[in-house]
Amino acid sequence: MSMSVTEALHTRISTRDFLPDPVPESVVRDILEQARWSPSGGNVQPWRVEVVAGAERQAVIDLARNTLAANPAGDDAGIPIYPANLWEPYRSRRFKIGEDMYATMGIERENKAARFAHVARNMEFFGAPVGMFFIIDRGMGHGQWAHLGMFIQSVALAATERGIQSCIQEAWAPVRGALGQHFGIADNEVLYCGMALGHANPANPMNSLRSDRAEVDEIATFRGF
Repeated sequence: MSMSVTEALHTRISTRDFLPDPVPESVVRDILEQARWSPSGGNVQPWRVEVVAGAERQAVIDLARNTLAANPAGDDAGIPIYPANLWEPYRSRRFKIGEDMYATMGIERENKAARFAHVARNMEFFGAPVGMFFIIDRGMGHGQWAHLGMFIQSVALAATERGIQSCIQEAWAPVRGALGQHFGIADNEVLYCGMALGHANPANPMNSLRSDRAEVDEIATFRGF
């Protein structure tokens, strides 16, 4: 492993089609071993992880399918993925990556069924052999949620360094409640998001899509230089 942090940042994408090739537990443990050194204010380390593979992974997939079949609206535990009526420039950024993604798949905007089918593949980890779920105490503040995000980013970058691709999945939000019961998490905890881990399918052009990023001068103001 000789990938720099810069290379990992530029290489990591949200992979949405994986090969079935297994990822050994030892590799997943090594990824988490490195990620646990993520920044954490006051060293609180406000994160916990559930990792699934094999029969446990399939049980989660079945649970999600059955839960949404019974209640398509699901239950996001009061933590929506996006704010209502997302405003600019954020709305346009979100819209563009969606259109770019479906364009690589050859799915027209009018083909709602195909788009919904693709979104539903989130609940199958896009075919990845390993899934992770990130959990935080409900009593934690904004700072600790930010630190959880740092930890999740560290997991993704450590995986990239090891030739393992990932997709951070907030799409599990509608089945947060069911997953919490499945994993037996405490009432004071909430499952924030999932992550698919595995080897990207190189034959799928969607896995070559790199989303745009705002230029530095659009997001930063420099003072005193």
